[in-house]
Amino acid sequence: MTRAALYYDPLFLGHDTLTHPESATRVSSCLQLIEESGLGRRLAQPPCRDATVEELARVHRPEHIERIKRLSAQGPLMVLPDTIANTGTYAAAVRAAGACLAATEAVVHGEYESAFCLARPPGHHALAAAPMGFCFFNSVAVAARHARTALGLERVAIVDIDIHHGNGTQDVFYEDGSVLYVSTHQYPYYPGTGHWREAGQGEGRLTTLNLSLPGGCGDAEYAAVFDEVIAPKLRTFRPELILVSAGYDAHFADPIDGSLMRLSCAGYAALVSKTRDVASKVSSGRVVLALEGGYDLTALPWSVRNSIEVLLGEDITPDPLGLAPLSGGRPPDIEGLMRDVRELHGL
Repeated sequence: MTRAALYYDPLFLGHDTLTHPESATRVSSCLQLIEESGLGRRLAQPPCRDATVEELARVHRPEHIERIKRLSAQGPLMVLPDTIANTGTYAAAVRAAGACLAATEAVVHGEYESAFCLARPPGHHALAAAPMGFCFFNSVAVAARHARTALGLERVAIVDIDIHHGNGTQDVFYEDGSVLYVSTHQYPYYPGTGHWREAGQGEGRLTTLNLSLPGGCGDAEYAAVFDEVIAPKLRTFRPELILVSAGYDAHFADPIDGSLMRLSCAGYAALVSKTRDVASKVSSGRVVLALEGGYDLTALPWSVRNSIEVLLGEDITPDPLGLAPLSGGRPPDIEGLMRDVRELHGL
């Protein structure tokens, strides 16, 4: 088995957002570093595919899918104050969801142990009937639903490490006990959801786990919540596949969000390593990462590179940014939050 695969398609560059920070340069800069470092030669690079309307409709309403197609044809168009559609948006979004589907299929079928989807536009804010927060289709949610309905898995976990709460993903699975959604995010912050008390309902009770972190958390705090809360929850749930919404905008250098959190590239790599370690014990090592946020054109490529090195079982290459600069304040106290979440979830 090839250890890891990279899913990328030039169509992702066709989602032209003009001067918007969620730009094509995000993925092209990552691809450049992957190739220049020689990492690309150690990865399988299979083709992506489009998600079908039927596959998208397991998460999104048909009228939403048709609306995004229609708006894309009219681009450039501000569909929301923060979200641009253009003539290549629909094709890119359908291919991004398809990349996650293809990666999930390959990993579940044993072609690769893990995969990284270097895809855009991102997806975790996209709602069943509306775009939101740079997102049009919720690629990771589509992949999770596909794993359940078409690939026959009984339990799937999604770990969301973006600085923003994946409200769209939570909404899809809030009453679904077969999909565990875990999110580490700053709270309160955009989009305003994801308090730790939000834990699912009905059959999905306690299969949503939110770590609503205060601003200023860095490598140590993120490592603690993973070791003391997320890993035990994953081991208890025993998913057959772990999908990761890999948002790198909690990096300290991020121009949009980095001053709020203090993760480093190495800190992100540690989270991926911890996820892979749990997967090796509960899901036959099956892990699929899909790009969400991250807007600094040094921090993002290096975080992606380090994450892929982890998937390959290699030592990470030190990045040029290093650790977050020292600040005069004390690190955030998250002990109470972790205690409350562990108590709620019986951990």
